[in-house]
Amino acid sequence: MAYIIQTNHLTKRIGSKDIVQDIGLHVREGEIYGFVGPNGAGKTSVMKMITNLWKPTGGNVELFGETLTPGSYGILKRMGSIIEFPVFYEHMTGRENLKLHCEYMGYYAPGAVEDVLEMLELTADAERPVKNYSLGMKERLGIARAVICRPKLLILDEPTNGLDPAGMKQIRNLLKRLCTEYGVTIMISSHILSEIESIADTVGIIAHGEMIEEIGMEEVEEMNLAYMELGVADVKRAAFLLSEKCGLGNFKIMEGGKIRIYDKRAVPGEISRILTLNDVEVMEIGRKTETLEDYFLKMTEVEK
Repeated sequence: MAYIIQTNHLTKRIGSKDIVQDIGLHVREGEIYGFVGPNGAGKTSVMKMITNLWKPTGGNVELFGETLTPGSYGILKRMGSIIEFPVFYEHMTGRENLKLHCEYMGYYAPGAVEDVLEMLELTADAERPVKNYSLGMKERLGIARAVICRPKLLILDEPTNGLDPAGMKQIRNLLKRLCTEYGVTIMISSHILSEIESIADTVGIIAHGEMIEEIGMEEVEEMNLAYMELGVADVKRAAFLLSEKCGLGNFKIMEGGKIRIYDKRAVPGEISRILTLNDVEVMEIGRKTETLEDYFLKMTEVEK
């Protein structure tokens, strides 16, 4: 199976407005796929169609090599998901909610409830009504419910909302473990790009309802994204000297008196010497590397 998820010209229109248009998305089996985009870009809309909560206006979704239809109950049983905010029976305890989920999924593995409560560090609160849970605890209970039946595919829409840094790290480690040890394919959306960067194998970028790019994280890291950042008092004169005296052309003027130099030939000491000799004060100079956030902003800005 080439892809565990594939969408073909996926489109959703509400009234006269296209929410997403012509989405082609490809998730390989056994990987963590990070789905990123600005608020309102269409991430949740795509995930709702993948999980059959919304029906496409155009195009289709393929899961496990089969086209998704309104009656694809067998396919959906192989998935776990959190779309938007998880909803529970608030008067029931955390353990009761998980047991009920196993009942209607037809999943009766011994010890499954206790294992997932321990995995998400919810054992101590398992007998409390969910209405008394904090926002972060509800998020963790939602993830527990999504993974309790050991799905082959996990769809998570902003699963770290409401979690503190320790909780986010816990979820990050859990997702890596599910992928590497249990072979679970994971599609996760998040506005926290550093979280996606730390766990994803492939990233899909969406903006204004359109797919901008799908790219492997290894490719992002290998795309010559290293640069030198220069802080100077006189940006215009520094730019002139970089071009005329240093022979550099691949640089970009940023806000706050900063210049990013992408030319591999750039040598910090030589640049600093030339600028200083020509009366340009150098406040800082050093090598840096673009992050996924830098790459994401560059791609989405191009599409505006």
